[in-house]
Amino acid sequence: MKYAAPGLDILATAVLLLDDERVIRHMNPAAENLLGISASLALNRPLGEIIRHCPDLDRAVGDALLRNMSFTEHHLVIETPEHALTLNMTVTPLDYEAGAVVLEFHPAGSSMRIARDEQAMAQAQAVQLLLRQLAHEIRNPLGGIRGAAQLLEAELNGAELSEYTQVIIQETNRMQGLLDRWLTPAKRPEIHAVNVHEILERVRSLLLAEYPGLSVHRDYDISLPEVRGDTEQLIQAVLNIARNAAQAMEGRGDITLRTSVARQVTLAMKRWKLAVRLDVIDNGPGIPEEMQDKVFFPLVSGREGGSGVGLTLAQSLVQRHEGVIHMVSEPGFTCFSIYLPIQGSEVRDQGFAAAPLSLSAET
Repeated sequence: MKYAAPGLDILATAVLLLDDERVIRHMNPAAENLLGISASLALNRPLGEIIRHCPDLDRAVGDALLRNMSFTEHHLVIETPEHALTLNMTVTPLDYEAGAVVLEFHPAGSSMRIARDEQAMAQAQAVQLLLRQLAHEIRNPLGGIRGAAQLLEAELNGAELSEYTQVIIQETNRMQGLLDRWLTPAKRPEIHAVNVHEILERVRSLLLAEYPGLSVHRDYDISLPEVRGDTEQLIQAVLNIARNAAQAMEGRGDITLRTSVARQVTLAMKRWKLAVRLDVIDNGPGIPEEMQDKVFFPLVSGREGGSGVGLTLAQSLVQRHEGVIHMVSEPGFTCFSIYLPIQGSEVRDQGFAAAPLSLSAET
């Protein structure tokens, strides 16, 4: 039995269509993104092979078929190859095919994700403006302090007190470097065609040179097209995230650089048919739950001696490319996902009404 369900592919909701033997007969792009598996690998396989160890899911499907009515499960926990997901699910039996069902998945709290992205974008822009203004205000007196310390050191001519002037000079140099990093995003990006794998290979080389005890693995989808962007700024964004991961693991652990395609995504308040997803995954201690909503705030760092600027700059640089960064973290698994739109796939007409769900069974 072959199922045709063309209307499902334009939906933002993740949908699976199962036949009477619980075999997956259709998976829309939103479900591919949510479950982290392509339709070509999932089709014609039993649901239990794709979503394992989930008795609540099996029970919900069984109840829907037994009573011939729709059921909704809230906060259903399923495991994917990447991490665990907490989802809300609705299962609906098909009237025309006994034993066949439609599964709809919604990430718990997903209705707020777009709003959070919009809020994060506005917040990041306001923060960057404030940081640039502060940096310009601090630069002049900082230069005066450094110059005065150098003159004083010259007058001391190697005396014992000169070690204190060295402290002043070194600390002002450190502050100057911090200010320069704050001001980096002000540079206008030089947009051209960019191969994302060249970016990741550059980041990988830099990481291994800086942290020889690190293991950096590749998991690339080499079929991805190029994106439009500034090579150096994108390298800096990915490097800031990867370097944070390396520092959290004290230079020893595993980092995976992964690429894939994302379909039907909303980035920077625009809908795109296709986007490139870059994942930086580490097996470190994870980000404390109380810090997860604040990791992109400036001057917030969970590491002693950290400046709390790296992720703020990464977010700003990605937003300049009409992209977003999402993060999930738990002990032993942290994943920062950068989404960059593939130009030419923008959905320009977002005011259409969703067509009624129509599934037809074809022999």
